[in-house]
Amino acid sequence: MVFKMLFVMLDYVKTILTKVSFDSRIFEKELRKAIKNLISDDIKELKNWCYRQFGSQHSKVLNRCFRISRI
Repeated sequence: MVFKMLFVMLDYVKTILTKVSFDSRIFEKELRKAIKNLISDDIKELKNWCYRQFGSQHSKVLNRCFRISRI
């Protein structure tokens, strides 16, 4: 049950980030919240996904947020 909830949370975060990707300020805010609330393995998966999806659009935000998280 817990594993399923974590999987759902990661999918939810991906959905939110996709929807707010038009605004870098909101995107960074939501990404920081996600990093704060996800477990380490999910953060690693989120990092890889974010760079694939938004690397060209939000590279500075991604570098800043994931550098802070030390993942």
